[in-house]
Amino acid sequence: MNWLTNVVRPKIRNILRRETPENLWIKCPDTGQLVFYKDVESNQFVIPGSNYHMRMGATARLKSIFDHETWYDVALPEVIADPLKFRDERKYVDRIKDARTKTGMQDSVKVGYGKMEGMGTVVAVQDFDFMGGSLGMAAGEALVRGLELAVEKKSPFIVFAASGGARMQEGILSLMQLPRTTVGVQMLREAKLPYIVVLTNPTTGGVTASYAMLGDIHIAEPGALIGFAGARVIEQTIREKLPEGFQRAEYLRDHGMVDMVVHRHDLKPTLARLCRLLTKSPAVETAPRVAPEQIAVAPDAVSAPQA
Repeated sequence: MNWLTNVVRPKIRNILRRETPENLWIKCPDTGQLVFYKDVESNQFVIPGSNYHMRMGATARLKSIFDHETWYDVALPEVIADPLKFRDERKYVDRIKDARTKTGMQDSVKVGYGKMEGMGTVVAVQDFDFMGGSLGMAAGEALVRGLELAVEKKSPFIVFAASGGARMQEGILSLMQLPRTTVGVQMLREAKLPYIVVLTNPTTGGVTASYAMLGDIHIAEPGALIGFAGARVIEQTIREKLPEGFQRAEYLRDHGMVDMVVHRHDLKPTLARLCRLLTKSPAVETAPRVAPEQIAVAPDAVSAPQA
């Protein structure tokens, strides 16, 4: 191929080169099977053969929960981006910029309000792709605002937890979000409204130590890693070998830490049924399409409808 390398001009060589998208195929972490990305996406990011639950972005998650994939993005308070002027190998503000470019989100939590099988519901989703879903000031404000909106609208509040824990670049200000979100959950409880937590892979650290374990009902996705400290740290501390499957959803269900393990395809009907049960609302046979203007929300509470 020396003649092609030496003689053919660069522009012609570029024509001969095939461009293949990097995300055309996905390798199943469980079986190593290569699966076409579009097939996984259409299956709610569950590997068709092995039923392995891949991580799901915030927007895709909201689409899977709300009727007709339509909801309002809840307007969230702005916070100081880098309160401590933190820097390790890179500036914290640069890390935030990269995460925003990668995910299209302002921070790790996205909150939406819409209809779930005809019932008005507030849903908060943590996106692990945004700095590991870490809990910082912005994420704490988003969760508190979502809880406040649920109280205002007298609707259930559902949170999809996926996080590595508190965001240490914000120090004590990050740790303060643990009691703040706990107070927000108590506010919802005093209003006698359902608070349901869906634990996805992974849910660890300070998130597990606060709002992720305060739900009226805890649901986990199959195979999700759930815990506070890592298994290696626990083994080194207690100097014992942990049982197989420790901190996985099924193990925690069998030992009383999780109420049920639900396949992603069954999450929406399960959540809707639980919300109707906890609010004593009648079942809705069909969920008719609701125009955005028919969802009664204060104008300053949400932004433009998403579809």
